[in-house]
Amino acid sequence: MLVQPLRSTDFRRSPSALPSAEPKVAVMLNANARKVDARVVKLLSHVVPEEDLFLSRSPLDARRIAQTVLERGYPTVFTGGGDGTFMGFVNEVLQQVGPRGKFAGQAAPRFGILKLGTGNGIAAFVNASSTRGDGILNDVVRARAAEFPSVRTMDLVQVDGQRAPFAGLGVDGKVLNDYISVKETLGKGMFKRVMSGGGGYFSAVAFKTVPHYLTSSVLVECEVVNGASEAYRLGAEGQEVGGPIAPGAVLFRGKLMMAAAGTMPFYGYGFRMFPYANDRRGFMQLRLGQVSPTQVLANLPRLWNGRWAPEGLHDFHAKDVTIRFARPMPFQVGGDAAGYREQLTLSVASESIELLDFNGVQ
Repeated sequence: MLVQPLRSTDFRRSPSALPSAEPKVAVMLNANARKVDARVVKLLSHVVPEEDLFLSRSPLDARRIAQTVLERGYPTVFTGGGDGTFMGFVNEVLQQVGPRGKFAGQAAPRFGILKLGTGNGIAAFVNASSTRGDGILNDVVRARAAEFPSVRTMDLVQVDGQRAPFAGLGVDGKVLNDYISVKETLGKGMFKRVMSGGGGYFSAVAFKTVPHYLTSSVLVECEVVNGASEAYRLGAEGQEVGGPIAPGAVLFRGKLMMAAAGTMPFYGYGFRMFPYANDRRGFMQLRLGQVSPTQVLANLPRLWNGRWAPEGLHDFHAKDVTIRFARPMPFQVGGDAAGYREQLTLSVASESIELLDFNGVQ
């Protein structure tokens, strides 16, 4: 049972809001996240002053916390609760500092990640510490002392007005739905730990997604058209191949199992879906999949590590693309199922964010 709420729902001005106060680090925890329990809140309360520690139980709470963070001018804010918690809060902050927001023109804070979610793709990206020992506490303490190694700028994918680290249509959306199914049916009792993490994703791919497509059609007619900027085809090692591709050009026409794009390498659980996502600033990696289920199954470990480059995987760096499938395909945004879509426009958001990067720190 979670401890009694901190004053995270009291958004009145505190001493940290005064202009003369020393800048501090805010921490926002998703109280509904499985790993955000009484122990975690208590531990963090030892290193974060009460007025800087926030608990969110709803989107409305997150909106109010974002307003408070901006009003008080925190230079850095951590989120704890997974990729969904992080991106929900980032979207709220960016909306409020946007042209029509209450804090239009104000700089967004730097963001830190506490590894308190399930997939933790963004946490893996910046090498955030695990929950073992005092890992997450050390990350916050280092940030408060300005002792983190670096700040990493990360672009975001924009789709339907929402920003996310990745999004796509096809098999990746099916994998997400299958993982949820595996976790709900098998992730209980003695199998809970295994099926709620990377093992659950691996099991979903190997024993549910791939078998489904062995008896069902996986390849669907698709057209992918470049947007208003030049794009670049990538080779097996991520190198540019063939020179720039003109705006408006058709990047691909044929049958695909998946069309997805990301601005960071990881889907979650160390699954390196976009190994070349950071090689060209201001671009996303577009990955088009034209491989068979048996190929995926035979090469799953290499695919997971971003080291599989068969002829049926087509990679590009692009700024905006439109994807059109011949029939509705499973749709996911940032790892969250979003129904089915036949057509989708993906682009690099105009705003980037700054992340505390703990790479190289154990």
